[in-house]
Amino acid sequence: MFDKIIDTINHLDDTELKSLLLQVFLRMQTVEERKGYSEQQFFLDIKNTFNDLLAYKKNQASVEQTQFHTTHIVFGDSPTGSLKIALKESDLIQQENIINCSDLFSIGPIWNLHDAQGINNRYEWLRTHINMDEELLFTYEKSFQQTILNIEQIPSHHTIVIWVGENAHEQTALRLVLYVLKEKTNDIAMININDAYKTHFDRPEIDFTPRHMGELSSKQLKQIYENGKNGNALTQTERKKLEQQWEQLCEDKEVLRIWESNKIISVPETFYDEYIINTVKKFHKKKKSIEFIKSARIIGEVIGHLNQYVGDQFIEYRVRRLIVDGIFDIEGVPKAMRYYSIKIR
Repeated sequence: MFDKIIDTINHLDDTELKSLLLQVFLRMQTVEERKGYSEQQFFLDIKNTFNDLLAYKKNQASVEQTQFHTTHIVFGDSPTGSLKIALKESDLIQQENIINCSDLFSIGPIWNLHDAQGINNRYEWLRTHINMDEELLFTYEKSFQQTILNIEQIPSHHTIVIWVGENAHEQTALRLVLYVLKEKTNDIAMININDAYKTHFDRPEIDFTPRHMGELSSKQLKQIYENGKNGNALTQTERKKLEQQWEQLCEDKEVLRIWESNKIISVPETFYDEYIINTVKKFHKKKKSIEFIKSARIIGEVIGHLNQYVGDQFIEYRVRRLIVDGIFDIEGVPKAMRYYSIKIR
């Protein structure tokens, strides 16, 4: 029941949330004013409101499935939000659906991630290695399984558009999604945001290459989609090749992946340790003393200079591992990167 409540609330828009809160507060006020409205009746009414809300959302999902003709698949909360704005501004939000695979696929185990056992294996690793929001962890497995189910249940008449960049995160996710879709007959297109950026926005005087879709604005995504529309349609041969690459990838036991020479390469989790250590040493050298430095500052410096997209949570995990290994001294409590400082031992 608790899981269902959280899931339902997470899928409400701002107007629906305000309406729900207003109903609850008005009923609370009526109970307090003792106008013949009992606490028992209050509980029953709230329960009925929740059941009505569940029925409404279920019916809404059914209606939306019939009115949509395109489903976009995006990998992350930030690019999903930007794409929603782009579709709204293009008057397409009522016709084109978005499925958000909210995760970071360049890190963590991906062994058999297309099934429940693989999802549980990934959850356990994240739970024991990465500082994540407790609510996200609480719903992680169910949310991931629901996302896989949503992909499997895309109606056969939908065109599927998958947005990817040249990074291990989105390229790994692309292969996972195509494996999940292997029995589907839908037309599937891929929009490569790096190619699109070069075509529409690249300027020789600006040294910038987007590391992932989340670094593009809604205006840029709108222009990319309007000009490229459904991207590059994948042939059956291309789909089969990417599906087979997933079958190879999901047997790998490494927890860190990078994108190099147009390939996903699995590397040891210690891959960036030396770079992290050298970054701390540079700070000491600049200060001309070995003082404690906020870990968030070190992590930001490392992330800012990487040409890969691995996220700050993984780098923070490696910093904590280097503390355990006796490379760094610590001051503070490592419950989140802003709470502690480090220095070379």
